[in-house]
Amino acid sequence: MLPRRRLCPVDLLAGAGLDTLAVRVPDHAGARALISTLGGPVAAPSANRSGAVSPTQAGHVLADLGGRIAAILDSGPCTIGLESTVLDLSGGRPTLLRPGGVPVEAIEAMLGPVGRGLSLARAQAASSLRSPGLQLSHYAPTLPLRLDAETLAAHEALLSFGPPLAAPLAWNLSVASDLTEAAARLFSGLRWLDEQGPRHGLTGIAAMPVPAHGLGLAINDRLQRAAAPRESGMVGSGRLT
Repeated sequence: MLPRRRLCPVDLLAGAGLDTLAVRVPDHAGARALISTLGGPVAAPSANRSGAVSPTQAGHVLADLGGRIAAILDSGPCTIGLESTVLDLSGGRPTLLRPGGVPVEAIEAMLGPVGRGLSLARAQAASSLRSPGLQLSHYAPTLPLRLDAETLAAHEALLSFGPPLAAPLAWNLSVASDLTEAAARLFSGLRWLDEQGPRHGLTGIAAMPVPAHGLGLAINDRLQRAAAPRESGMVGSGRLT
């Protein structure tokens, strides 16, 4: 994220009226080919409804936006599965606003220590947000999500990581506890459990703990926002009692 120039040609609406703009150069060959064909930068929203679980394959986009958009450019499923890392470079010190596909450790290896942006509690109270994806409740399935599960209630499906708990319905992010695999499978798993849970008479999702380092920092950020109540300020977390 960089300061907007006074004569910046990008419309203010594309930057939420802020004095900064986030600039992203995608690594994906399909996205780069699209930009090259158009001959200029692209300003576009995410391919999902606001606040809902992010799409990681064309079928997710069709499920969310079918009948609302003209076409889908299908280049296969996302290899990382998380949104981009957002780094604020508009001030004196680089600040991480949103953890994402580039781990903070890789950024700090190049730039040195970076500041951390708004916490979930502070984001809710902020009068304006400096980056997409900072709402307290975001990336959320329809079923309520409980974090740091060590046991499972009878009404819950399981989002597991590593050796799973016994569950009537489960999606394992990574049996091998691999954070890269877990990141790629996160949103597909939330969508699948949200869809299949009610068919099995389940009314909630319990998520096992994920280590908060590397891509795990971004995974936990998404899970915390997915678990946040829609109206209150409390984050759904903790052991089952």
